Amino acid sequence: MSFLNNWRRSMKRNDSKKDAEQALDTPDSPDSPSRLSIINSPDLDPIITDFRLQIPDNNNALQSTNASNGCSRSDLSLALEDCMAALDLFLQNDFEEAQTRLRCRTKDSMYHALTYATILEMQAMMTFDPQHILAAGNTMKEAQAICQRYRKKSSFSKNFTEEELHAEVCYAECLLQRAALTFLQDENMISFIKGGIKVRNSYQTYKELHTVLQSAGYTHGDNHGHFEGGVKLGVGAFNLMISMLPTRTLKLLEFVGFSGNKEFGLQQLQEGSAESTFRSFLCNMLLLCYHTFMSFILGTGEGDVEDAEKLLQPYIKKYPKGSIFLFFAGRIEEIKGNLDAAIRRFEECCEAQQQWKQFHHMCYWELMWCFTYKRHWKMAYFYADLLSKENSWSKATYAYMKAAYLSMLTKDDCLTFGETALTLFRQVPALKQKIAGKSLPTEKFAIRKARRYLTEDAIPLPAPPLEMMYIWNGYTVIGKHKDLTEGMLKTLDEAQAKLESNPRSDFTIDDQCLLSLLKGLCLKHLGHHEEAEHYFTLVLCNEAQIKYDHYLVPNALLEHGLLCLEQGRKDEAIKLLEAAKQNYKNYSMESRTHFRIQAALHKAKGAGENGIHVHSSP
Repeated sequence: MSFLNNWRRSMKRNDSKKDAEQALDTPDSPDSPSRLSIINSPDLDPIITDFRLQIPDNNNALQSTNASNGCSRSDLSLALEDCMAALDLFLQNDFEEAQTRLRCRTKDSMYHALTYATILEMQAMMTFDPQHILAAGNTMKEAQAICQRYRKKSSFSKNFTEEELHAEVCYAECLLQRAALTFLQDENMISFIKGGIKVRNSYQTYKELHTVLQSAGYTHGDNHGHFEGGVKLGVGAFNLMISMLPTRTLKLLEFVGFSGNKEFGLQQLQEGSAESTFRSFLCNMLLLCYHTFMSFILGTGEGDVEDAEKLLQPYIKKYPKGSIFLFFAGRIEEIKGNLDAAIRRFEECCEAQQQWKQFHHMCYWELMWCFTYKRHWKMAYFYADLLSKENSWSKATYAYMKAAYLSMLTKDDCLTFGETALTLFRQVPALKQKIAGKSLPTEKFAIRKARRYLTEDAIPLPAPPLEMMYIWNGYTVIGKHKDLTEGMLKTLDEAQAKLESNPRSDFTIDDQCLLSLLKGLCLKHLGHHEEAEHYFTLVLCNEAQIKYDHYLVPNALLEHGLLCLEQGRKDEAIKLLEAAKQNYKNYSMESRTHFRIQAALHKAKGAGENGIHVHSSP
């Protein structure tokens, strides 16, 4: 039973007594709130799987917001004000003070509980420490229980107080955040089932709440802005994330009721970030992440940098030493190709506070790439080494990057570091770890590449930092500056000469194709389109002889397609991109390649994201 149907029916009812009699005589339908489907097993939390809110029968039903569950409206307002004050402390790097302020009310205030759990989840996401993930998960579960306490008790009543509506949006947010942690926490299939159910319930709740906001019967309460901001955050996040998924995944999600529209998602987040509400910061952060990270790593590297700068500017002005904002300021300079300015920002971020080393680690990762783009291998090694010692995300990847940088130095230069590329490459497989039952894609890629060093007469990789740079879409960054691109092309030419001077091996064709792909990228960014196309085609011509690095062919087709698109050869571009999507599977970094192919196809076809046009609904 949808909201709109309920609303239309309620408008037709003029006699409340008659309505009550009809309600008594009418049996419950499978979709009615009194017949909600419940999952209740020893392995799963009791979860409603067919959630339906109901819009009240008259305009007065949402106006009574003074009392609910023993709390007045002013209590909700005070809680929101206190949580915003705690958030302000957090953004000023007073992390411990912020948590202390929230902790004292986590047992009786849904907003205190949610905010405190969100901070712990941020910490867990940055460290990937199992203990942090477990603590965040337990705290978020407790926050969900607090929200449950304030939700409507009776599904028969259609009258929602303002506090109950806030409880719904907080509950949906808890579900979404718990789902994210579930995927990180456990290795068994039950975790995936639990996570999936949480995501679906959260998604459905946000859809229903969005309909409430659009309904004629909804009346603004004292804290309407905060409630609306919460709905915009959830609806915007779901639409944006779902719209980016590859077609295969999206078709499965559509089958179980999900849909996504990128423009609508961005619009919701923009509107949510523009207001001074409790969730405007989170809306802003999601937009910044999209423009500066997701569009690069999972797209074609065309994030709206100008929009990101506009979003960041007021926060940098208010919190000039705020670690989060200094980090994004550095990232924006990095993707603009202003590497020296980026390095200064990241260093400033590290100096701004010492409480949360997690922010330092995020900066170390970006600093490692900044020095990679500059081909300063020793400094890149330095930050990879810091990460390997201090961070738990992927020890195998860090070890691989350390080995990759040492492989670019002379033997004499390596002596100062006390370890060799060979020993580090051989350590990589043993450092493998699993998150949610699977290894990280980047980690699996590093392990596969390091295997050739396990033999006695190891054949070295031709240019491992430059290859991993492609995996993280780094050529889009250096492509903005001619000197950086020309420097990288010079390094590739040197690797080519070295490869040709070595005896032929089983890896020769693979290594040659890798260098061709990377040289093609550099030449494309330098404007030498004909030469670039030659190198991309060279990879395809050698497809049958590639023995190990099968990911090179679909990625060469992807890059060739993007080149054609840049030249206005739209039909040819689509043909190449469709070939890359349809004809290859089970290769390294396949999901990431499919994300990029999907983004390129959207650009080529000029269609709504994933063909879904839902401009007026989530």
